[in-house]
Amino acid sequence: MAKKAVLVLEDGSSYEGLSFGADCDCIGEVVFNTSMAGYQEMLTDPSYAGQIVVPTYPLIGNYGTNEEDFESARIQVRGFVVREQCEEPSHYLNKETLNGYLNRGGIPGIWGLDTRALTRKLRSAGVMMGIIAVEKTSAEALAVLKQSPNYGSIDFVKEVSTKLQYQWEAEGCNDRMPHIVALDCGLKYSILRIIRSKGCRITTVPCSTTAAQIKALKPDGVLLSPGPGNPELLDYVVDTVKEIVDYKPIMGICLGNQVIARAFGAKTFKLKFGHRGANHPVRELASGRIHITAQNHGYAVDPDTLKNGLEVTHINLNDGTVEGLRHKELPIFSIQYHSEASPGPLDNIYLFDRFMDSLKKHPVKC
Repeated sequence: MAKKAVLVLEDGSSYEGLSFGADCDCIGEVVFNTSMAGYQEMLTDPSYAGQIVVPTYPLIGNYGTNEEDFESARIQVRGFVVREQCEEPSHYLNKETLNGYLNRGGIPGIWGLDTRALTRKLRSAGVMMGIIAVEKTSAEALAVLKQSPNYGSIDFVKEVSTKLQYQWEAEGCNDRMPHIVALDCGLKYSILRIIRSKGCRITTVPCSTTAAQIKALKPDGVLLSPGPGNPELLDYVVDTVKEIVDYKPIMGICLGNQVIARAFGAKTFKLKFGHRGANHPVRELASGRIHITAQNHGYAVDPDTLKNGLEVTHINLNDGTVEGLRHKELPIFSIQYHSEASPGPLDNIYLFDRFMDSLKKHPVKC
């Protein structure tokens, strides 16, 4: 028999359901994702560190979990909230049920509650801290939640970044291949897979890597990865980027977009409920073309603070926020959305080709 569980938000509102996954409590920022599929990618996306994720699609777990759709080495979310969890998945790649996967990863979930009502709540009031509690009253759970730090005050990048430098799929690489250094602030495997498929060798380094250490690797370009949390807490990453902006081509994705903006003196701000899903329309200003994009972020760049050569290249058509930047003189560009998708449309893979072109046009300085 499933145990009773409750999701309580910081404003005191509560939602009753049943426990699945690990039999424990968790605390995190409660956010929703509008993708209709891709829950395994969501669960393992490092950008969700510190968050309790609510898929808006009602049935989750119907195709189980497999060994091909991991985006990192472990489950990254703090908790999972679904309308209905499927106990008998059907898919030829399935290895484990969602319930078993969460339980093995030590991550609690709650199901059977009204995720539509919960999403409407977060859209109107904004994302907020919450707790999934097993066999506690709402009052007891709220008391625990009130003692916890706010999501925006914690540096989650240091939690998810690799601790050791490594090469991705090094077999078959040689010195004639372009060398990309990926600064890991919450890197997804799909990004590494795509760059490797473009004929590059990749060295992934921890978020604390200095500019001197990056230069010692003699890369042809640097990729600034996505990642979780508040970019205002990442001065150590921003300082590193400041020292390499005039050294080599740089591509930034999601958090990487915000880091580049801050490295050139711009500011960021927190969105009311963020952008998380696979269907966000973005306009490229130069061409006027509309791209349907995959997104996962809760902060955005303030366009009124851009300076020192940065300019906006893409905007979100839902709320007008910044979705891309480029430098007018240096070989630097970035996007706020996920060009690698996973989950979501693959329409924006071409941006990796743009990065490859910039490597050819701007050979590394010694």
